[in-house]
Parts: sequence; C-alpha cells; structure tokens
Amino acid sequence: MSDARVVVVGGGIAGLAAAAFLSGAAGGAPRARVTLLEASGRVGGKLWGGEVGGVRVDLGAESVLARRPEAVELARAVGLGEALEPPTTAKAAIWTRGALRPLPGGQVMGVPGDLAALEASGVLSPEGLERARHEEPTEVGEDVAIGRYVADRLGREVVDRLVEPLLGGVYAGRADEISLRAAVPQLLAIARGGGSLVEGVHELASRPQTVGTPVFNGLRGGLGTLPEAVAAACARAGVDLRTDAPVDELRRTPGGWRVVTGGEVLHADAVVLAVPAPAAARLLRADAPAAAIELDTVEYAGMALVTLAFRRSDLDVLPGGSGFLVPPVDGRRIKASTFSSNKWGWLARSAPDAFLLRTSLGRHREEEALGLPDEELVARSLADLREAVGLTARPYDTFVSRFAAGLPQYPVGHPDRVARARAAAERVGALALCGAAYDGVGIPACIGSAATAAAAVDRLLTPATGEGSTERTMGA
Repeated sequence: MSDARVVVVGGGIAGLAAAAFLSGAAGGAPRARVTLLEASGRVGGKLWGGEVGGVRVDLGAESVLARRPEAVELARAVGLGEALEPPTTAKAAIWTRGALRPLPGGQVMGVPGDLAALEASGVLSPEGLERARHEEPTEVGEDVAIGRYVADRLGREVVDRLVEPLLGGVYAGRADEISLRAAVPQLLAIARGGGSLVEGVHELASRPQTVGTPVFNGLRGGLGTLPEAVAAACARAGVDLRTDAPVDELRRTPGGWRVVTGGEVLHADAVVLAVPAPAAARLLRADAPAAAIELDTVEYAGMALVTLAFRRSDLDVLPGGSGFLVPPVDGRRIKASTFSSNKWGWLARSAPDAFLLRTSLGRHREEEALGLPDEELVARSLADLREAVGLTARPYDTFVSRFAAGLPQYPVGHPDRVARARAAAERVGALALCGAAYDGVGIPACIGSAATAAAAVDRLLTPATGEGSTERTMGA
C-alpha cells in the first residue's frame, strides 16, 4: 500500500503519530506516502517546550501515563528511549479543608480503595468518612456520570474532595457530567460486578502489574521533545510535513479526496483528521454531515498554565513533594500546582540554582480566567501559593500558556457518539478520525487513537475481495 497518498490534517501528537505509523517512521514497512498539514506555526499541540528563566521546561503537558504502552513505545521508536524518566517524587497532596493533606494511596481517579489511608489523610471530615464506610447499592446501567455514581455509593464528600480534583487534572471537567464508561471503564466493570466498590478498587490498585510500576513517565529535556523527535523521524521517512498550512476545504472526489490548503489543491486516496472536533466538523459538513452533527456537540474546557521560576536563594520555604490538587468546592483561584523542580530530576540537575513550579487555572464552563492579563494570573497563583505552602518570594521569570479549547469533555453517552461519528465518516470514503476527542484525552490514548486511524486507513484502502472486484473499498 506504499503507493497510496494519505493527507493527515493536524500536527498534534495524534496527527504526528498517525503520520509516523503510516510512513514507517515508527517502525515497520511504509504503508503510504504521507503529507501532514498543521495550521499553526509548530507541531506538537499541547506538547510544547520552551525556556522560562533560562531553563528549558514544558509549557504544556509534562508527563505520560506509563501504565499504557503507546507513548513509551513511540518515544522508543523515535530514539528517545534513553530519555524516559519517571518522577523523582510522586508524593502529591490535596489542598482542602484549610490544609495540605496527603493524597490517599490505593485510590483510582479519586475513588478510594483503602479507607484506612483515606482516614489517615484527613481529606474527608469525620462525617464524610463515616458515609464512605457505608456503601449504598447503586444501579449503573449502560453508563452513568462518575460523580453521581460515586456520590450515591460513597457520599458526596468523596466526590467533592477526591474525585473532582483528580478528574479536574485530567479533563478540567465536572465529575457530575463525565462518563464513567469513557473516563474510567475499569470502575464501570467493578460497579457492574455487584460487590463492594472500595474492595474492587483495592484489588485493582493492588494488581502485580500496577504495584511497583511508575504511574507516569517524563522525558529528560521535557515532553515537548517528543513531537520534535516524531516530526524528525517522519521527515526522514519522507513525510511532507507542513506548518502554517490550514485546510480550507475537504471534499470527496470519485477517486478519493480533494484537500485545499492556502490555495493549493492536494489529491489523496485517504485522509486522517487529527484536529479538534469543531475543526473536523467544519471540514466534514459538506460530504459527511452526519459525522459533523455528532462532532459539533463535543464541548471543550479551556485552561491556563502559569510557570514560575524562583531563585532557590530567595526561598524561605522550599515546597515539598510533587505538588497539590485543589477541589473546586474549596473556592480557590488555582486548581493545581506542580513543583516541577521536585518532580523531575532532570530539571533539578539542569538548573540547580532555580526552583520552577507551575499552577493551572480554569475548567469547563469556568474559563473566565483565560481572559485575564498574564500579570493577574501570576498574582492569583502567587496568592494561593502563599496561603497553601507559605511561599512569599517573587519569581524572577514567568510564562503563561493558554489553551482556549484544550480538553474535550466526555459526558455520558460519549463513546456512542464517537462510534456514530466514525461510522458516518467511513461511509463517505477512506476517512479516519483520531485525537483527544475520541478515545481518551491522555497522550497514550491519543497515540492509540492514531494507531486505530492508521489501521482504518489500511482497511479502507485494501482492495475489495468481492468476485471480480479489484477496486479499493473507498465507500460510496
């Protein structure tokens, strides 16, 4: 299939991975001649590195889930295997009920599996802890919002002070709307089993493949080096990789697809759309209206990351641990803070005289902070850090990263919506969808989504096996 022409639209990690899989840049034989079109001036999307205070740091996503293999495998395939590095410390806290309290062990996305650890943490009030000890049977059906299910089962306080901050870090969303089936399918299986949710979570958290394995991995030099390495591997494999190349129009033709970018017309046998759902909907409206209707309903949350660089000599108090999460119920300005110089050994080694940390602000339907000046976001971050950890020093440099529509939301019914969108897209031709809006917002999930899209392109361009037919199954 190496003579097939495939256009990948979108140069985030999903689009880059799809191009790598199809071109052979990630290993294996080339399966297509690939052109990748990215609307912005750089590839990588939310994986983005730069300098703050003269120190190379991540300005977007900083870690990958290590217990899913896709990101680690891709990093190794493009020559970054030796750069993989787990956090130096994973000792996180929750800033709640007026104090920093240790994040209880044995939990899965905030759902407790060890009530003794939960009690020792002090995260819940005595009343909330007592309610968690008395599980209430709850029906889940085909799907349910994770917040509503856990509240019915273990009490509202478990949701407000544990599930919400954990989910907020992943989706910047609301627990009472996020799908259990889409976000934490392991818990749905436990819920349907009919036994104790706490005991089921304990068993899940105690599995041999989980214990002793790092939850997360980073890369020396920052996760922003991953898209750079994938792009370089794609270029070596012959991918025509273009930035500042927005796609103005996508239309079905008798022989494949017509892609218009900057006045230039490209012809493709297949297309992979690795762009946010609204952009995909716009491109599909003419020829795949059913898919566009589904994608138009996907909502996004905006967020901002504030990176602060301090001189260690200016710090009266050196924050401990990897950082902390903030439950929305506590009404703080920030929703989390990561003590980057504590968390990543490579960063501490590269800048021993500096201490870098970052905060995040904004969640679904609460994105007003994104419109504030950088100085105000820095001031809000410093005010909360002063109260949380006693930090009174002034940073010598700062940087604010904004993601206006950074994280797609996964409400109840989202997996079915994704299935309908993909089926409608495939009906009109060799067209595949991938990215954060489909199979999970994490980096391994996005790379897995790209692998699914590449496999779909293979299937859709494979010669039909019907009697007398040698034409590609492009759809009608």
